[in-house]
Amino acid sequence: MCPNKISETMTSVRTRFAPSPTGPLHMGGVRTALYAYLFAKQHNGQFILRIEDTDQNRYVPGAEEYIIEALTWCGITPDEGVGFGGPHEPYRQSERKEKGFYRQYADQLINSGHAYIAFDTPAELEAKRKEAEAAGNHTWQYDNKSRMSMTNSLTLSAEETAKRMSNGDAYVIRLKVEPGTTVTFTDMVRGEVSFDSNLVDDKVMIKADGMPTYHLAHIVDDIMMEITHAIRGEEWLPSAPAHILIYQYLGLADKMPLYAHLPLLLKPEGNGKLSKRDGDRLGFPVFPLEWKDPATGEVSSGYREKGYYHDAFVNMLAFLGWNPGTEQEVFSMEELIKAFSFDRVHKAGARFDPEKAKWFNEQYLRQQSDESLATHFVDQLKAKLGADDARANLSFATAAVRLIKDRIHFEHEMIGMSECLFTAPSSYDEKVVAKRWNDKAKAFFAALPSQLDTVSDFTAENAKLAFEQLAAQQELKPGDVLQMFRVLVSGQGSGLDLFGMVALLGKEEVKKRIDAGRAALN
Repeated sequence: MCPNKISETMTSVRTRFAPSPTGPLHMGGVRTALYAYLFAKQHNGQFILRIEDTDQNRYVPGAEEYIIEALTWCGITPDEGVGFGGPHEPYRQSERKEKGFYRQYADQLINSGHAYIAFDTPAELEAKRKEAEAAGNHTWQYDNKSRMSMTNSLTLSAEETAKRMSNGDAYVIRLKVEPGTTVTFTDMVRGEVSFDSNLVDDKVMIKADGMPTYHLAHIVDDIMMEITHAIRGEEWLPSAPAHILIYQYLGLADKMPLYAHLPLLLKPEGNGKLSKRDGDRLGFPVFPLEWKDPATGEVSSGYREKGYYHDAFVNMLAFLGWNPGTEQEVFSMEELIKAFSFDRVHKAGARFDPEKAKWFNEQYLRQQSDESLATHFVDQLKAKLGADDARANLSFATAAVRLIKDRIHFEHEMIGMSECLFTAPSSYDEKVVAKRWNDKAKAFFAALPSQLDTVSDFTAENAKLAFEQLAAQQELKPGDVLQMFRVLVSGQGSGLDLFGMVALLGKEEVKKRIDAGRAALN
């Protein structure tokens, strides 16, 4: 089957995202959810949210709520799942365990000879590993070569096994991998993939506390929830042969979804998996939303709180491992749904570029209307200047937005970028002053306030014309005094459109700043 095509005999496409509530959702997890969502929506299918909380020791309070809020913020809305309901409830694995779903399938594997009871304690397993390391074997695992030297239902009699179980001895249920076979499946990203079963370990499927491990639980859930396509990170690729075998041993290979193993998200340097430490070190978030660790109180930054638009964040994530094959980079969610294809998902890891993330947000900011940005900017102006300030209004804010819009990445930068529009300079660019503040400039700026007084309609165009006329009268090129004009008005040698800024400040404020600058520099 072509990876991105749907068989005419296949039921409706059903994908799932199944995170563990062990902390905040990493952006790599969001990308997995996004690709699963895009594929399902492209084929008019369903996207399901399942919570895999089988590892109770790593459960973190608030993590499940965080996951749901993060997906909702991103616009990746499940059709079914925890917090959304649906025909396959419950969608939380701990609740599904109580209904006996997983043990039922584990017992089927035991009865068919494809699984067994193992009583080895953690201490005994550790001792066996150390023994193997001492003998030069640093890759020891519980498998077809070692299982017969361990304490399990394969080495014990049926009577002894039953006795130990009735006595309450702790045990796990392990998959019994048959040696000497080649496990092959077609991955939607990587094509045909094959593994030697001799290298596959006997994975634990039911833990000593009765909870299923991921290896069994996700398969049972995918079968019962009729999942057709399972999208996950490439870190699960080494476990894939065990998962394929479980389907085969259950006699349910025809129920197995198509798998897609996505490439890793890499550090900006390109070497190694992107982690929270990289974000802390280089100053960018790796989580969609801010997260406060309930145990330590440590706060980790989020893209939402950093000022990213959710659609810019999603657009950026889509391009971490996929491209449309065209020059287009800015995609709405609807456009992504139409364009997405596993055929164009890369096999190699995707290097994260924090500057590119800012670039995406900048593109979405520029798509906002000046009026829309201005409504947000008014709130910033009121906080900065006071609600009663004459400039804290929509008219001033809209004019300011036109000047600063192309110079910022985020809305929260508007107030800083426009500082010169409501605060007169207290210092002046020393390099420009040293180069441009000469006798000719002094004479020019002594005359400029009077020249500006002749302008009745003080627009940017008219202010510029008056400026150029005075320069011509004094036999100067406009460029000889233009940068110095900027410094006197804003204190800076570069920045916003000069005459747009002058028009917005108004004639009297500009004259006042020229006089103050001359007094400070003379």
